[in-house]
Amino acid sequence: MDLTVVAYVVYLVVSISLTVWVARTLSRNGRVFLADVLHGNENLADAVNHLLVVGFYLVNLGFVALYLTGDDAIADTRGIFEALSTKLGVVLLVLGVMHLGNVWVLNKIRRRGVMEREQQPPVPPQGYAAPPATGW
Repeated sequence: MDLTVVAYVVYLVVSISLTVWVARTLSRNGRVFLADVLHGNENLADAVNHLLVVGFYLVNLGFVALYLTGDDAIADTRGIFEALSTKLGVVLLVLGVMHLGNVWVLNKIRRRGVMEREQQPPVPPQGYAAPPATGW
């Protein structure tokens, strides 16, 4: 069997496994964070969480598929390890950048929501002021 094909198979198995593991971990642990961002609306948090996971899968698996091709033919075992380390390293970096981007955006949304909840008038309204008896 061609060593390049072996490298492709190992790359796909490891990349897809990592993508599934990261997506499940983010989904499971991100649900609580989303519920806080969305002011405790559990149904909306679940829906947004599911949409984020689907988008995560689409982008990462698309990147894994596009990055599959190699430039050179692999001649020996060392070449397999070098090709795999480069490809898997890039996939891991993309997964990490996407995760940090998601957390950054959600944190911005959360901060805006916290600021809106904390904005209250310094003194509650006590009624309307009567118009002046004499003109200006």
